[in-house]
Amino acid sequence: MIDLNLLNNIKKQVITQLNVADDISNEQLKEMIEEIVFQFSEQYYLTSKQKYDYVMRLFHSFRGLDILQPIVDDPSITEIMINNYDEIFIEKEGQVTPYDGQFESQEKLENVIQTIVSKVDRAVNESSPIVDARLKDGSRVNVVLPPIALKGPTMTIRKFPEKPLSIDRLISNDSISQEAADFLQQLVISKYNIFIGGGTGSGKTTFLNILSDFIPSDERIITIEDSAELQIRNIPNLVSMETRIVNTEGKGEVSIRDLIRSSLRMRPNRIIVGEVRGEEALDMLQAMNTGHDGSLSTGHANSAKDMLSRLEIMVLSGTNLPVEVVRKQISSSIDIMVHLSRMRDCTRKVLEICEVKGVKNGEIQLNQLYQFVEEGEKDGMITGGLHPTGSTLKNRNKLKMAGY
Repeated sequence: MIDLNLLNNIKKQVITQLNVADDISNEQLKEMIEEIVFQFSEQYYLTSKQKYDYVMRLFHSFRGLDILQPIVDDPSITEIMINNYDEIFIEKEGQVTPYDGQFESQEKLENVIQTIVSKVDRAVNESSPIVDARLKDGSRVNVVLPPIALKGPTMTIRKFPEKPLSIDRLISNDSISQEAADFLQQLVISKYNIFIGGGTGSGKTTFLNILSDFIPSDERIITIEDSAELQIRNIPNLVSMETRIVNTEGKGEVSIRDLIRSSLRMRPNRIIVGEVRGEEALDMLQAMNTGHDGSLSTGHANSAKDMLSRLEIMVLSGTNLPVEVVRKQISSSIDIMVHLSRMRDCTRKVLEICEVKGVKNGEIQLNQLYQFVEEGEKDGMITGGLHPTGSTLKNRNKLKMAGY
């Protein structure tokens, strides 16, 4: 257990030596910290383990993310939730537990936050207290500062694995069936426009990454995201773009809409929009409907049908088109809806795969092709599987053109 008073005393000694030292490397800094910790250990009778903990905590304080660094480096931890400088929770194997550690002070937490957001050219302060950012490894970061956050600076880090999950891993985890996976692979290769829906933490971005593995490597792909998270590694001709928020003068904003419009002039074979949340949905649909077949995107929803309703609302928020026209636009742009969910046993599964058939009597019609059927529970885990409904794909033109 780290004694914060002792930690601060050691840190002051390190700072004193750093003030008179030239610019030093990480190894030199670590050696300096070790010497000072060993000096203090004679007075405080520190064990070898305690010495190591103080050395690493101090090193991360100067050259890393302080107390967060070992948590960020731990691949078994999937989410980090900082409610205040002295209140940290972590998610591990789907279970959320308090973390045994805290920042030295609120000021130190604020310094770490500024370090993170400045590295991706973002800004967060009292006048602009909410920001999305990312870590070097692609982990998603959300920050909310006082006065919006009442308890103190709040930060949530959604981590992503160094090596993206494969479809084989999803099949072995019973997140999707082999048959459905093979079907989706054919659809991606055949350039069906696919939209992935699901709730928070359902695995939409991960699934989008997995589907992108099926894209032929000779195509040109443009990815557009609020905060870059996608890890597409099999496409040599890849351009990744990220939005930019307004600067302190209220200028310089580059939105998802701006990036989608720009991407149309970059000769893409497909456009991948990480997530649509608002009026940019119209631009995404128009891109899908103007020769960029095989495009992919995600959005928040509770079912495939609900996702269609949300897309309607998003489009209508940026245009005065009649609802009937919007529905025709959606139905002519999106071919396939995939719905994911995080189940009560903390597993993530594909619950629905539906074909968008068109508009009938003013309503968008869905043809459900696969549905997850829950069979019960065993040892606290949900049993069941993704099964074909018996209904077949109606629009097979793209499959035939691809040779299937």
